[in-house]
Amino acid sequence: MEASALTSSAVTSVAKVVRVASGSAVVLPLVVAMAAVPMVLSAMGFTAAGIASSSIAAKMMSAAAIANGGGVASGSLVATLQSLGATGLSGLTKFILGSIGSAIAAVIARFY
Repeated sequence: MEASALTSSAVTSVAKVVRVASGSAVVLPLVVAMAAVPMVLSAMGFTAAGIASSSIAAKMMSAAAIANGGGVASGSLVATLQSLGATGLSGLTKFILGSIGSAIAAVIARFY
């Protein structure tokens, strides 16, 4: 029940952002992609409660632990994704990614 409420809330948030950004066809995919990051991480198994059993995240963690002799290295891909899954993207990270994405989209839009 908690996961469906989270998903419903996230979809509602994305829908609100899409309505606001719908005036720009270039910005819309960037906004949706940024809003989708927490949902994708959760679907992979990187949750706030930890790595979900029998998920892609669990398989990644197992492979990383085997490769590192029994533990997941700090700063590894698995550790970073788990951190993002547990805390989400910070406001500064969203701002930076949004700025970079908008700049790239502006350059691409010049050619179309």
